[in-house]
Amino acid sequence: MTREVRESGGGWWCAGVRWPGEVPELGWSRGGRRRVSVLAYGAGLGFRAVGARHCVGARGNVCPLGAVVPGRSTGGRCAECARLDRAHSVAADTMADDPRTYRVYLAWFGPGLVKVGITGEERGAARLREQGAVAFSWLGRGPLMAARRTEEVLRAALGVPDRIPYARKRVERGHLPDTDERAAEVAELYARAAALEGRGWPESLERLPLEVVDQVGIFGLDRTPEPEPEPEPVPLPASWPVRAVRELVDGGVVAGRLVAAAGPDLHLAVAGGGVVVLDTRLITGWDLAAESGSDVRVPLIDIGGGGVQGGLF
Repeated sequence: MTREVRESGGGWWCAGVRWPGEVPELGWSRGGRRRVSVLAYGAGLGFRAVGARHCVGARGNVCPLGAVVPGRSTGGRCAECARLDRAHSVAADTMADDPRTYRVYLAWFGPGLVKVGITGEERGAARLREQGAVAFSWLGRGPLMAARRTEEVLRAALGVPDRIPYARKRVERGHLPDTDERAAEVAELYARAAALEGRGWPESLERLPLEVVDQVGIFGLDRTPEPEPEPEPVPLPASWPVRAVRELVDGGVVAGRLVAAAGPDLHLAVAGGGVVVLDTRLITGWDLAAESGSDVRVPLIDIGGGGVQGGLF
């Protein structure tokens, strides 16, 4: 990974984590060119942010303004590019004549933390991996508007949201129940959703059978990472990770050993600090230079506690 960052220097910007299959990749862009770096658990990953953070553009196009964007923005876009990107998304409901088949899914992120959503059938489970869903099941398939209508019915009838903040996902990810408990909660939600057939459920949406898919192994969350040996061996807390990167700054360093990944988050084991979460949506638009070793010198925030650790570490 360090080699990839080095080769990606000189105008290559990171586009964040993507999940085309069951292995995470980092995307890179330079103008109209694209490339990827395949990530591996146990491998080193390190970089230093250089200069200012710039807008990543919209729908594959370069930002015409070359705008500088805030370090804490998870979107990484200026206001105009964010508007253009949103206007052409499925969530904007501007594609009523979309001929593709869509699937409705039920996703589980932790005890009591479930949501309903839709994704293009041709994408398979990529959307579930991008969101960091620990477990999920398909519910139905059909035209876009039928899938969207089903999503609305479930939200209204069952009180199931269509969005869950990443901060809440991170808190729950550190203390997951066992596989059977995760599957049982997905199955219970599926039964409640299936009971709505004939009561607002669109006839054009085909219900799919319950099949719980658990992604803990794919994300590497079933592994207990060993602490980094430098500068001093320290035991990792029972509930890991405990800190997350708040933002990058010019000259800020993030380097460690990749031990897990879920959605846009990379879990890095670092010397003397347990495991730190890096939300890769925060690194889009930055020029990154390679760094080796194990070091974190950017502002961090405690996960769950809400306390911000200021300064550079």
